[in-house]
Amino acid sequence: MELLIFLSKLDKEILNLLIKANYVVEENKIECLINKEIKGLHNFKENKIIICTENAKRKTNYRNTKRQQNKDNFKTELAIRKALRHEATHAIQKCNDNKTVGDIKDLEDKLHPRKREALEFSTSKFSGTYAKEVEAYVLEDKPKKVKNLIKKYCL
Repeated sequence: MELLIFLSKLDKEILNLLIKANYVVEENKIECLINKEIKGLHNFKENKIIICTENAKRKTNYRNTKRQQNKDNFKTELAIRKALRHEATHAIQKCNDNKTVGDIKDLEDKLHPRKREALEFSTSKFSGTYAKEVEAYVLEDKPKKVKNLIKKYCL
């Protein structure tokens, strides 16, 4: 999986925990080609997470040259890491009887204003509920919490 080169040590732990929790993690499937705006999605029925690495690379102007330093592609790394954590949050919600694990009013206050547009996109184009998406957008910036919640709810 190409996405592995973009993940931090902590994000690789999240990936391994998802696999341990009987999730299949794939990348660049047909869903990514159908909607080039998405960086990831969660298939509730099949316990599957799809990371759209190519979409993330395109949206962040990834450059694949040996001469450039890794820091030039930090936006791509961040986009892929956040996509994994976001979709992992949906897996946690599924493990929690299809409910959020946090207080949504509290989480709403923590939601960055720039993520509100993404939240609108997610709730209008996909089946995610407002509360679940708010939680996923907040937790995509908290890898340690995502890791601990997978352990708590899914293992």
